[in-house]
Amino acid sequence: MNRAIPLTLANPASSPVTWLIILLLLLSAAEPLQAKSYGAIEQQRIEKVFPQVDAISDPEGQFNVRTLKANNQVIGYVFQSLDVVDIPAYSGKPINTQVILDPAGVIRDAYVLEHHEPILLIGIPEVKLHDFTARYSGINVKQRVVVGRSSDTEAVTVDAVAGATVTAMVVNEVIMRAAHEVAVSLKLVEDKARSAQRPALIRSDLFAPATWEQLTGNGAIRRLNLTRGQVDAAFKGTEAEGVDIAPEGQADETFIDLYVAHVNAPSLGRNLLGDAQYRVLMQGLKPGEQAIALLGRGLFSFKGSGYVRGGIFDRVQLRQFGNVISFRDMDHQRLYDVFAEGMPEFDEMSVFIVRPQAAFDPGSAWTLELLVRRQTGPVSGTFVSFELPYQMPEQYLERPLPTAAEQAAIDEANRPMWLTIWYQKQFQILVLGAALVVLTAILFAQDSLARRPRLLHWVRRGYLLFTVVFIGWYALGQLSVVNVLTFVHALFQQFRWELFLTDPLIFMLWVFTAASLLLWGRGVFCGWLCPFGALQELLNEAARKLKVRQFELPFAVHERLWAIKYLILLALFGISLESMATAEVFAEVEPFKTAITLKFDRQWWFVLYAVALLVINLFTRKVYCRYLCPLGAALAIPSKFRLFDWLKRRKECGNPCQLCAKECEIQAIHPDGHINANECHYCLDCQMTWHNDHKCPPLINKRKKRHKTAPTAAQLIPVVQVAAPE
Repeated sequence: MNRAIPLTLANPASSPVTWLIILLLLLSAAEPLQAKSYGAIEQQRIEKVFPQVDAISDPEGQFNVRTLKANNQVIGYVFQSLDVVDIPAYSGKPINTQVILDPAGVIRDAYVLEHHEPILLIGIPEVKLHDFTARYSGINVKQRVVVGRSSDTEAVTVDAVAGATVTAMVVNEVIMRAAHEVAVSLKLVEDKARSAQRPALIRSDLFAPATWEQLTGNGAIRRLNLTRGQVDAAFKGTEAEGVDIAPEGQADETFIDLYVAHVNAPSLGRNLLGDAQYRVLMQGLKPGEQAIALLGRGLFSFKGSGYVRGGIFDRVQLRQFGNVISFRDMDHQRLYDVFAEGMPEFDEMSVFIVRPQAAFDPGSAWTLELLVRRQTGPVSGTFVSFELPYQMPEQYLERPLPTAAEQAAIDEANRPMWLTIWYQKQFQILVLGAALVVLTAILFAQDSLARRPRLLHWVRRGYLLFTVVFIGWYALGQLSVVNVLTFVHALFQQFRWELFLTDPLIFMLWVFTAASLLLWGRGVFCGWLCPFGALQELLNEAARKLKVRQFELPFAVHERLWAIKYLILLALFGISLESMATAEVFAEVEPFKTAITLKFDRQWWFVLYAVALLVINLFTRKVYCRYLCPLGAALAIPSKFRLFDWLKRRKECGNPCQLCAKECEIQAIHPDGHINANECHYCLDCQMTWHNDHKCPPLINKRKKRHKTAPTAAQLIPVVQVAAPE
C-alpha cells in the first residue's frame, strides 16, 4: 500500500478554501436564465410563424387564447400553457410555454417563456431547450408524443434534451396537454377522453320523496342569485359601464334569483313537477332528449321578450365539453305549477328540451350561462355571462361499465405525468431496484464478506463502477444538495408528492438513502451510491496502483477542515430562503452536474473546476467529499439518529493500536480509535482488518499467546517405563 505522506499548508493556493473562493467568484459572474417580456416574445414568434398576420385579438375565453387573423380570416391561435395547465417541473415550479396552433389543430410553434429548472439555469445551453421545443412544429394535438423511444408505432417520438430527460418529459406534457385542451375548447378537435366514455344513464327506476330543502341540499337543484350591484360591477371596464346602473340604495336589490334542475330523474322530476305533469313531460320526450327546468324571480327575466316565434332564446344557454347548446321556441315548455314542499314563489317557470344532436351527457358536468345584455347604441350592446355549474347527483345515475378499449383510453387520459414517466423508465427502475437489493444484501452480510477481503474488494470495485456508469452517466441518478433544499422548502410551502415522483431514479435513491441513514448512517450513500464519489475513489485507486505518491493532512488540520462543508450548506440554505434560483446557481460548488450529468460537456471554467478536484483526488483521496460537499453535510446531520452501530471496534483500537486509523483513506477514524460516523464512507476496510488475525495487531497478539501456552506434541506423549527383562 502507498503510505500517505503528511502534507503541510505551506502553499495556501492548494487549500480547498481557496478553490471554493475561486468557484464562487466565477459563479457570481454567471446569470440565471431570465424570462423575457411576454409581449416581445409573443410578437416575435407570431411574426416568425405567420408573417402575414395583420390582427391579433385580446386574450379570450377560459384559457386566454388570442386569435390570429390575416385578411379577416382566422389563421391561428396563440396562448400560454400556464393559463391552461399547472404541472410542477423538477424545480417544483411550472414551466410556461407559448404555443401557436393553426385551425386544423396542428402545433405551429412551441417556445419556453420561463422556467426555473436547475439543470437548465446553468449547465445546458438555452438553445438546446429551444431546439427541443422546435420539434413540436407540425405535430397534431391528437397525436401521442413520447420523449425517447416507444413501442407504440403510432406515437410521435422526440429525443430528450441530453442531461435533462425529466425536464424534457415535463415540457412535453405541458405542450401536448395544454394544446389539446385549447384545441378541444375551440372545437378544433374532438375530446378523445370524453368520446371514449359512454354517456351515463338516468335511473328511471329510482324514486324517493324529497322536499325543496332536500333537493337543493343534495345539489339536484342549483341556484344563481345576483344583485343589481353585482351585475353593475360585472360591466365595469366595458362599453356598457354606467348603463342602467342601480339607483343609490338599490344595489342589494335582487336582479335575478334563478334555480336550475335536470328533471329527467324521477326523484327530482316527480317531486318538483308532480306525478301528472312529470308523466306528460316524459311521454313527450323522444329517446335521448333531456329536460332542464328553470325557475326564476326578480327584476330580470331569463326568457326575455326579444325572441320571436322560430327564434332563439338569447338569455340562457348550456355549455358542456366546450359545446354551446342554445334553445329555440320549439325547445321551450312553460310550467304552470310546481309542487315541491317548501319551495318559494317564482315569477316564471320553464322547461327547456336538450335535443339528441347536442350529444349531451347527463352524467357529466355542464354549465348554465345567463347572458345579460346592456345597450350601448341604437343596435349595439355588450353581453356579460354569469355561470351556474351543474352536476347530476350520482345517486340518480347509472354508469355503464367501459369496455377494455374504453378503459384504456380513459386511463391514459387520466394518468398523471409522473406515472407515465415511471412506465417509460421501467428498465432503469428494474436495474436500479435490483442493484439496491444487492447493496442491502452486502450491508447485512458485511461481516461474512469482511472475512474474505479479496472478494469484498472486487465486489466493491464492481459496484462503484456500476454507480459511475449506470447510475451516474446513463441514468443521471446523481443526487444533489438542490434536492435537499427543494424538499425542505416543499415541507414549509405546498408539499406535493408528484414533485418528487417525476424522476423515478432520484426518488428511489432518496428513499433508499433515507432508510440507510437510520440503519447505517451517511456512509452508505457517500461510499456506494454517489457517482462522483465513486469516480473519485476509482481514480484514486488507479493512481495508487500506478505508485502515485499520496499525501495526507495532519489530523488536527484535517478535523478542522470538516467544518467547511457545513458552512457551505448553511450558506446555501440561507440564500435559498431569499431566492431558490440564486441558491441553485451557488450550488454549482457541487461538480456533479459537470462531471456526471453533463459528462464534462460545459463551459471551460466548470470543467476546469471539476477536473481540478479529480486531479487533487489522485494524490489525496476524496478531497471534495471530505471538505467541500454540502450534500454530505446535509446527510451527516440526520445520521446522528441512526439506530445501529454496525462497525465493530476493540478496546485496543486507538490505544495502543493505530493501524485502522492510519489505513483509513479518508481519515474518518480518530486517533483514539472511534469511528466518526459523520465522515465514514462505509468502505469496510477497517472491518476487513478487524477480522484478519494476520493483520490486526490485537488478533495477532492473541494468536501468539495461544501458541505459547499450547503444549507441544512431545509434551502430549505419555512416558512409559519399560521393566528390564529378568
